[in-house]
This record gives sequence, structure tokens and C-alpha cells, in this order.
Amino acid sequence: MTPKEFVEGFYKEKQDLLNEYLSQDSQTEVSTLIKSMGLNKEQSEILEKLLDSSFTDIFYSILLGLDGCTSIGELTQQQFTVLDEDNNQICGEEHLGEVEALAYKYFHEED
Repeated sequence: MTPKEFVEGFYKEKQDLLNEYLSQDSQTEVSTLIKSMGLNKEQSEILEKLLDSSFTDIFYSILLGLDGCTSIGELTQQQFTVLDEDNNQICGEEHLGEVEALAYKYFHEED
């Protein structure tokens, strides 16, 4: 796995969650709660933007935290080494700042 594939996976997960939660056919707890609110079209659009923005902040922050560009919670800011199952480095010294740059592209330029 490459850093690009790793970040793409996070971005796809964000999009999939958003689509699942907002789907009329979904049976997730979140989608059930959303449906129970009985929102009109304008309110639904606001909720979609709110969820999209929240998910962007969450996934982007996690990726930057792993890349060492920000702290995670109360932890000291540090770079983590992430390896795939084949022991390929996804983030760490070999790819310093690469996950951050890709995350910005996917989460802030793609939207």
C-alpha cells in the first residue's frame, strides 16, 4: 500500500459513511435518528454539510496526527510509523509530510 492509497482509503470511508447515514434505505442507528428528526429539504442540506464538514475535520486530523503534523488529543505531537501488512511504510521517516500533503489534496481540494 502506498501513502496515496492509504489517504484515498480514509477519504472513501468518509464519503461512504456520509452516504450511508443520509441514505433513505440505510438501517444504521445514525440514519434512523436522522430520519426520526423529520427534517425538511433545507434542514437536510444543512445537516449534510454539517456531517461532511465534521467527517472532514475528523479524518483529516487523524491523518495529520499520524504524520506528525499535529497532536492527537492530549498526546505530544509526534510522528508515527504506519506499516501495511507487507511491512511497507505508509507514513513515517520515509514519507515525511507526504500523508499531510495528500490529505490536504483529498479533504480540502477534492470537496
